[in-house]
Amino acid sequence: MTRRERLMATLQGRPVDRPAVSFYEIGGFHIDAGDPDPFNIYNDPSWRPLLKLAEEQTDLICMRTPALSQASTPYFTTETSEEGGSRLTRTTARVAGRTLTSLTRRDREVNTLWVTEHLLKDVDDLKAYLEIPDEAFAEEIDVSGLFAADQRVGDRGIVMVDTPDPICLAAALFSMEDYVVIAFTEPALFHRLLEKFARVLHRRTEIVAREFPGHLWRIYGPEYASEPFLPNRLFEEYVCRYTGPMVELVQRYGGFARVHCHGRIRNLLPHFVKMGATATDPIEPPPQGDITLAEVRRDYGKDLVLFGNLEVSDIENLSPPQFERVVAQSLRDGTAGEGRGFVLLPSAGPYGRTITPTTLANYETMVRLVQRG
Repeated sequence: MTRRERLMATLQGRPVDRPAVSFYEIGGFHIDAGDPDPFNIYNDPSWRPLLKLAEEQTDLICMRTPALSQASTPYFTTETSEEGGSRLTRTTARVAGRTLTSLTRRDREVNTLWVTEHLLKDVDDLKAYLEIPDEAFAEEIDVSGLFAADQRVGDRGIVMVDTPDPICLAAALFSMEDYVVIAFTEPALFHRLLEKFARVLHRRTEIVAREFPGHLWRIYGPEYASEPFLPNRLFEEYVCRYTGPMVELVQRYGGFARVHCHGRIRNLLPHFVKMGATATDPIEPPPQGDITLAEVRRDYGKDLVLFGNLEVSDIENLSPPQFERVVAQSLRDGTAGEGRGFVLLPSAGPYGRTITPTTLANYETMVRLVQRG
């Protein structure tokens, strides 16, 4: 089978010649190792063997978003600057007589974005934000880049449309502690915020799913409503009500919705099935998660394609013999008995500038054990 054929058969619940293997962001993100930008960690020479391994030996799942453009609006302004080896981005929103500000920081040696100040700090900020008219969030959507990416990857893999859900956009406006308090104590206001983002995301999802049909999607954000942050009863209220329609739209046009959720998913898996999801990832093992891959395969393997369940911390920290045992166990558990399909996948990728020999060896183990069968 080609790599594309293997992945599509997995999503469709058909037999495959071997389990697929993906390195998630590595081979998933559009990475230019030749970009000299000092904030591009991937231009370090230590990354080259790993990027080559992903491109040549893994079943590529290219994570892409459609091009989105918005008209200028008087509500938001953004300024970017560099200071002490960091790239700072300040966003300012002016509405209802209030000035709301957020600040993010990106460091040269780490491929992650730190939010050092969140846009909304209290209920009054939320009320003001809700006064921003929907027109300020209106967008034009261009899927031509998705088709171009699909053509480039060819038989080496597939394109996966990457999208947040409403709770992802809503929760990210607050610090985690403020988000949890407001989601608990101000449900009416929080629903208004979710509805605001749902109007944007549901429209975007329908357009993209209709114009770029039959592809895999990753929908991320449900973990914001997982335990221990919020009780299980609020997952139905804050996720299923707003994320469920996105799943339905994707699959209405022949696509496959993969619900992304870190952490404790034991009580959430029935919700994923109820929403009609095709797949879930990354199924983190205990203690990061609260259910084993063997249990998920046994109880939900006929309903869901399973992507997981290796921790990136194990890839970076375990000795190669130790990690080989972990990979072998995941392959056994992910393919045991009957089920729709399994893709060997880590929970994330390294985000430091240097790839160590141990990390590279452990990624090589993933490929070797999958190909060995």
